[in-house]
Amino acid sequence: MRIDLTSVFVDDQAKALDFYTDVLGFEKKNDVPVGDARWLTVVSPEAPEGPELLLEPSGHPAVGPYKEALVADGIPAAAFSVDDVHAEYERLRAHGVRFTQPPIDAGSVTTAVLDDTCGNLIQIMRVA
Repeated sequence: MRIDLTSVFVDDQAKALDFYTDVLGFEKKNDVPVGDARWLTVVSPEAPEGPELLLEPSGHPAVGPYKEALVADGIPAAAFSVDDVHAEYERLRAHGVRFTQPPIDAGSVTTAVLDDTCGNLIQIMRVA
């Protein structure tokens, strides 16, 4: 068993695609019209055949309260690995990314949490 696809709910797919590609550095893999929405996935340029992240529309009525509750409690919707949390934090801040948690070194793990501009908190992390 393996993970091939996971998703984050986004308020605006076009805005999400710009943020996840232009700012975070992922690459668009699939962009297929599906009614009023799109099957829109991104991948890491380091693993283009690896797991895909679906930028899923937030249209279902349960999604809004779910996302609001996660953000209110400071819970990230997803976590992405990086080689150096401190360097990535500085790079992303230079792009205007807002962080809700600066880098925290907690023994064998370093984390930071950012706002993806699409209604989610995203954690970046490095496990030693």
